Amino acid sequence: MKDYGIIETLSILIVIIGFVLKLDSILIIMFAAIVTALVAGMDPVTFLETLGSSFIANRSMCVFVMVMVVTGTLERNGLKQAAANLMMKFKNLSAGVVLVIYGVFRLVFAVFNVSFGGVAGFVCPIVLPMATAAAKKNGKKVTEKYEENLKGMASGMENIAWFFGQVLFVGTSGMILVQSTLADLGYDVELVDLMKVQIPVAIIAVGVAIVYYYLKDKQLSRRETK
Repeated sequence: MKDYGIIETLSILIVIIGFVLKLDSILIIMFAAIVTALVAGMDPVTFLETLGSSFIANRSMCVFVMVMVVTGTLERNGLKQAAANLMMKFKNLSAGVVLVIYGVFRLVFAVFNVSFGGVAGFVCPIVLPMATAAAKKNGKKVTEKYEENLKGMASGMENIAWFFGQVLFVGTSGMILVQSTLADLGYDVELVDLMKVQIPVAIIAVGVAIVYYYLKDKQLSRRETK
């Protein structure tokens, strides 16, 4: 009988050593999977079947990992600089306006439950460089405090728009959880009715965030630029 605890520890150890040596992350994971399969005594067909069934069962996580890998590759090849260069074409676009546009854009896509990878996958490599470049236009120099505030505002806009926008999609697990909870309390509510109730809440929440971040950016632009 095989000790699966040792096999799992071996695969984890391979991943840790690979990351310490700064080897290719995808190669490390595949190597760890192959070594684990060999030690466990899996034949090639069983290994591929297990890999395929795991991919289907956890496809949302696999898609997330794939998005992160693609984003990291693009970022390494100049994605941030391309996003910043785009802002140079718009003369009167401030960092606050960039965040306002992104807030509306994010809410609309959240309604259809479309995710772009969150803060790490989309805000950091695309939205933040655009906002920072807009703040530095016309030869302005921004302080570290301003840049740190931009990071927080861009991340906050992502979280607020996504949190309140995704509940407008009737198929999300959150909406189903609310429906089942109300059913246990004796209230039979349709998902469409729950979605209708959330519409004004989402609009108000994102609207308040947009106004707040826009005014905060104007204040920072006056105080923290040279």
